[in-house]
Formats: sequence, C-alpha cells, structure tokens
Amino acid sequence: MECREKCGACCIAPSISSPIPGMPKGKPANVRCIQLDEENRCKIFGSPDRPKVCGGLEPSEEMCKTCNKEALEYLQELERLTSPDTSSKEE
Repeated sequence: MECREKCGACCIAPSISSPIPGMPKGKPANVRCIQLDEENRCKIFGSPDRPKVCGGLEPSEEMCKTCNKEALEYLQELERLTSPDTSSKEE
C-alpha cells in the first residue's frame, strides 16, 4: 500500500521522541511536523536525518483508513492509548 496523497496524518498525530531537523527535541502529539511541506509530503524522506521511527512506519489499510480524517482520528486514539501520560490513568 502507498501513502494517500496530501494526508500527513502519521506526521501529525503521533509524538516522536527522536530529534527531527528543525525540532531537536522531537515532536509532540497532534503537532504538525516541521518537515511536512504544503502538500503534506515529508521534506526529508529518504534522508539519514529522518527519524528511524518514521522510516519504519509502513502505510496499511488499518492505519490509513479510507480518508485523511479517519486516519488522523485513528492515529490520535492510538497515541492516546499508548502515551505514558494517559495509559496509567485508565487503570
């Protein structure tokens, strides 16, 4: 499966703890990555500066859903469920 054009949900919803060029402390959840261009394409795709977590992320039907809004909602919920700040509150 290939990424949906102009989506960028996986570069917005999740937090990234690794340094990103222009974001040396990583990226908080629900913050647009500084490396997304106007068309929601990664400006550092294929670069060694791209965080390994980004390079390891593969598009899938489960994650990408049928539209950008659904993908963003799915990834926001996944982030919420896996965030150390919220996972202990649900117990």
